[in-house]
Amino acid sequence: MVAWQLAIGSWIAGTTIGLYVWFQAHALYTKVIPTRFNRQRREVCFTPHDSNEPLFVPWEALSAWVVQSQSATQYGVTRQYGLGMGFEHEGELVSLELQCGGLPLAIAHWEAVRGYMEYELDDLKAIQDPLELQGPDDPFHEGLHTFRNARAAMHRRWREKEVGSVYAFFWYVYHVMTFWTLPNRLVEWEIKRIAKVGRRALPQAMREWSKPLPPEHRATPSHDLLRLSANVRALQQRSPQRDITDIFAEVYRTEPEGSDGR
Repeated sequence: MVAWQLAIGSWIAGTTIGLYVWFQAHALYTKVIPTRFNRQRREVCFTPHDSNEPLFVPWEALSAWVVQSQSATQYGVTRQYGLGMGFEHEGELVSLELQCGGLPLAIAHWEAVRGYMEYELDDLKAIQDPLELQGPDDPFHEGLHTFRNARAAMHRRWREKEVGSVYAFFWYVYHVMTFWTLPNRLVEWEIKRIAKVGRRALPQAMREWSKPLPPEHRATPSHDLLRLSANVRALQQRSPQRDITDIFAEVYRTEPEGSDGR
């Protein structure tokens, strides 16, 4: 009886804390102005939490970093990873930081941003849909359409003998054990709730800055960036399996003293 009371009490406490954190996260949509990336202007717009005035920084003046920390507890060693980006404004660092599940994931987040700003990626499909789970008319978020597309893809692969019956059987076992379409329905419900909560209005300066520019007025990369990018691609072609961070480090080491290096 005592064990049941302890279990129920722990469940109530955990659920209460989880709901509080969840509601607080949703409330941020009405308080925080998101960072925006404008590749036509080659600029990034930050809005500090304590200000309504947006700050615009040239894309090539932005700094990015990946952090790793670890701590020891009675249960073992835990590691945390994050991606940060920002710039110095009037002697203070204005930054955006994201928690990531691992070091490769943090680097991948930055690579997605960099690829978008350099016109190497033009849509979300190239970034988030390697398994082709998004149809041409589907919304960007995961939902019931994601599950249906995954099931249709599995059936197609089974008919074309790409996978066997054992794979198909355990595909259904896995999704039954993970509550079938319940996770997808919860995602759709949360998306609708966020839309109902609404978002903080953008400052007028940011709205004007976000408007598209005619092609003749769009910014172009600097000569230094074009040269460094060409060196990175050449080195990557020679060693396609090499870690991208090692390639960038080697290219920077070969830079002459006093060069911009961005």
